[in-house]
Amino acid sequence: SLVNLPILTTDATCARRPCVRTRVMFTFIGIGIVIVATLLGYILHHGNIAVLIQPTEFIILGGAAVGSMIASDGMSGFTKAIKAVMGLLKPDPFTKPAFLELLKMMYQLFTIARKEGLLGLEKHVEMPAESEIIKKFPTFLSNHHAVDFFCDTMKVILTGAVGPHDLSEMMELDLETAHAEAKQPMNCIQTVGDAMPGFGIVAAVLGVIITMGKIGGDAAAIGQSVAAALVGTFVGILLAYGVFGPMAKAIDFRLKSEEQYMNCIRFALFSFARGESPITCVEFARRNIVPEVRPGFTEMETSVKEDKAA
Repeated sequence: SLVNLPILTTDATCARRPCVRTRVMFTFIGIGIVIVATLLGYILHHGNIAVLIQPTEFIILGGAAVGSMIASDGMSGFTKAIKAVMGLLKPDPFTKPAFLELLKMMYQLFTIARKEGLLGLEKHVEMPAESEIIKKFPTFLSNHHAVDFFCDTMKVILTGAVGPHDLSEMMELDLETAHAEAKQPMNCIQTVGDAMPGFGIVAAVLGVIITMGKIGGDAAAIGQSVAAALVGTFVGILLAYGVFGPMAKAIDFRLKSEEQYMNCIRFALFSFARGESPITCVEFARRNIVPEVRPGFTEMETSVKEDKAA
């Protein structure tokens, strides 16, 4: 159960991870360095860039990559993978101000429950977009998964029919299911990345087959044909370890950032269901945040109390 998991294990794991936001920020910079360094070394070794421009090899590799993604994950999985890659161009929304906003919002709602009873929360969780409290926190309100998770769990608490431990298992199941779905684009890209060296070999073998038909002809033409065939292997390996692998890893780290945000809600709600005070509930949530963006206790306390609900 969640009671025996949580916060110390999560914090310790996150603390050992490299900076999530730094990794995501430099994903495309790193990929660019890989490609530029590879081509620069090739040029300095007196290589001819024109030899690397082999449209037929690119068609084989690109078509095989797209086809395998659609075959394994369907068109929806392919679309999600493209969106996930494009999402890396956007800044990580789960920043320190976003976490402070979340803590402040939950504190105000928990304070209302303490003053007015659980029924005082009903209007806020039934229509969060119209809630005088929730609509003041746009970062939270724009995260539909977070809003649904928080409000649906609060509705369960309002029924009074589920104990804290059962509620804990319910939330864990919800987040595990959502996390498994969210990892689909990352798994799709990683699978294709793992297959790219194989697709490169396929392209090279096809090139060798064509070359065999030229045996006995001009030696220069045979050499060019072999070089074209080897480009497929080169590009396949470069894409696997220099592009697809880093992208999949960056998407995974972005997911960990979102998972941490959801766990803040989870721990706060579990504490609230046990009857803890509002400040204790948000402190449980705060401890789940990685030190890089975690507000200090005094900073959090000042923030959540500066505009608390009447």
